[in-house]
Parts: sequence; structure tokens; C-alpha cells
Amino acid sequence: MMNNIIEYKGYVGSVEFSENDGVFFGKVQGIRSLISYEGTNAKELISDFHAAVDDYLALCEAEGSSPEIAYKGSFNVRFKNKDNHRRAAIYAMTHEQSLNSFIEEAVEARLSAIHS
Repeated sequence: MMNNIIEYKGYVGSVEFSENDGVFFGKVQGIRSLISYEGTNAKELISDFHAAVDDYLALCEAEGSSPEIAYKGSFNVRFKNKDNHRRAAIYAMTHEQSLNSFIEEAVEARLSAIHS
């Protein structure tokens, strides 16, 4: 089974394949900076991914800037069905919890069901 993500130093990268070019490629997910990499095989792709992340971290250090942190635990949620937002808020209030904690519980429950 081919996994479509790779991880290194807290960064998550995509894995894609271009049939036309015969190369694997990807980019770091969850940050605004564009960090891309490629390779003609899995070993080269992983090596280039590691080098790209290391280069990004070195550049940030040289510039005295903080590297972006992916998936730092905060994001906006948009409901397609506005009524679900209202129902979730009411559920959270009636169970004496915040909407954030209710959504976090729901995500944890779904993820634990996947890994069971």
C-alpha cells in the first residue's frame, strides 16, 4: 500500500507521481511557505524532502525568523449546514462544555474509531 504522506521534523509532506515526467513530487502541507521536493524513486523523494525541510529551517535560522509550525492546534471550522453549527453549540452548552471541546471530542472519537 502506498502512503500519500511523509513526515520529518514535525512537517508533513504530500507524495504524488507524474506519469508524464516519471517523477515523484510533493510539497510540505499545513504552512504558507512553499517547500517542494521530488525524486525519481521513493528513496530520492524522501532524501529531497528531508533536504528541503533542513534547508527551510537553516534559512529561517540565518534570517533570524521563526519557522512556520504546521498543524499547531488551531483552525477555523466551516459548516456546510448552518443548522449543524447551531445544534453543536446547543449540545456543548447543555453538556457544560465549550464548542471547541465538543468538536475536539468528536474528532478524537472518529480518529480512534479508524485506528481500532
